[in-house]
Amino acid sequence: MTTADASEQPEPSGPRPEVRTVAGAVRGTREAGAAVFRGIPFAEPPVGPLRFAAPRPVRRWDGVRDAVSYGPPPPQGGHFGMDALAQDAVGGDWLTVNIWSPEPGPGTGLPVMVWIHGGAYTIGMSGLPEYDGGRLARDGGVVVVTFNYRVGPEGFGQFEGAPANRGLLDQIAALEWVRDNIAAFGGDPDRVTVFGQSAGGGSVAALLAMPRAAGLFRRAVAQSAQGTFFSPELAADIAGACAAGLGLRPTAADLATVAPARLSAAGDAVGAEAARWADRWGRVAHRPILFSPVVDGDALPVTPWQALADGAGRDVGLLVGHTRDEQRLFTALDGLLGQVTQEQATAALDAFAPGPDGARRYREGLPAASPEELYELVQSDWLFRMPSLHLAQAQTAAGGRAHVYELTWPAPGMGGAFGACHGLDVPLVFGNLDRGQPAVLIGEGPPPEAEALSARMRAAWTAFAAHGDPGWPAYDAGQRLVQLFGTAPAVTAYPEETSRLVWQDHAFPVLPLTGG
Repeated sequence: MTTADASEQPEPSGPRPEVRTVAGAVRGTREAGAAVFRGIPFAEPPVGPLRFAAPRPVRRWDGVRDAVSYGPPPPQGGHFGMDALAQDAVGGDWLTVNIWSPEPGPGTGLPVMVWIHGGAYTIGMSGLPEYDGGRLARDGGVVVVTFNYRVGPEGFGQFEGAPANRGLLDQIAALEWVRDNIAAFGGDPDRVTVFGQSAGGGSVAALLAMPRAAGLFRRAVAQSAQGTFFSPELAADIAGACAAGLGLRPTAADLATVAPARLSAAGDAVGAEAARWADRWGRVAHRPILFSPVVDGDALPVTPWQALADGAGRDVGLLVGHTRDEQRLFTALDGLLGQVTQEQATAALDAFAPGPDGARRYREGLPAASPEELYELVQSDWLFRMPSLHLAQAQTAAGGRAHVYELTWPAPGMGGAFGACHGLDVPLVFGNLDRGQPAVLIGEGPPPEAEALSARMRAAWTAFAAHGDPGWPAYDAGQRLVQLFGTAPAVTAYPEETSRLVWQDHAFPVLPLTGG
């Protein structure tokens, strides 16, 4: 897959709307019935003396600032050509928000949906065409906000002399900006829903556990939440390997001398050889996953599952779910579709299944499963499916409310090879079925069933943002009812029963440094 041009956007139409933010006035555009504002800074550029620092409030400006183009993306890893997009960007004003509003102006009071993009905490930017919020805003009667946050070493590298979780702190700064400014764009600051997918879903989970984020959102949607949360020791060891590749120490002072693109490339180089650190880094070396939120005991005191079990999200509505075939996309990208051997399946089960008998329980629970099915199931479950389900279970066990879904509709692109894979939910939720990377999954000319499914999912997400009910019963430990989004939608007991039972006693602890 190739990355679509992040600068693509519809032609503006009509008089240009103006809004005054706390920091100054901005002038956007009108596009297909929505007022659109792009590239509004929510924090000072994290460069120079502010590199590797927590985000600082943006300074005021005089006059009216044009808000018609996305801000430059933060430094990126090399996957899907994202690093090239970042290297072509000018300046370090990475921390910007974009807004789509059906009806800007104070007093409108529309629900607000704030999107947190995914990308394995290593890539991602709000300006990708698949994240255009126009259709979701217009059809759903909501204000949609997207934003950039620091990823990779800039946002999640564990460097001496720098605060941990800078990417998450950027997200909190964006939500604080929404709290202070969104009313002027037609939004209700007391009806904010955060929603995100993959690393964005993991970020949503992290925000539920962060005291500094308390009160900044009323509802949360975690789509295929990435379940990796690092100990400080693991994160520091990975950062040390990245710095060593540059001949430096993993300190903010040393690494501030390195261009951001070069630091990102150093992370990519370590990732390419991560398997040789498997004895030290454990499961994340097999994927490889070099950057994730760090449970540092301060900004992020405990894992999301522990926080929710302790009642941290009891007053926050939660919508959470996953796709049926999460791993299929990665199997395809690795060139392994139809090629997985018994040895590869055994290695995956040994690496990722929980506990001493997890591999055996998978084989006994699914005696007819092929090597490829077992290979995909255990990785889907470890990284996305069971972390998402366990968020709902922790929330409900503490007396909170959660709604659960599974996307089962198989993507028609590439002859249907992808199934209901990771990332398929993104174009369906935004309604952008013919643009950006995920459009490859749906294929040329979205079929009517894709349009119909997208309409159902958009209606559910915006209804949840508006009043907390997506249209199906809340999850509980007895019936375990979930919404299946397939060709024919249905509410049924959670269908992945073998996986649920295999993982039911797993606590999703902090991932440790496993060797010295």
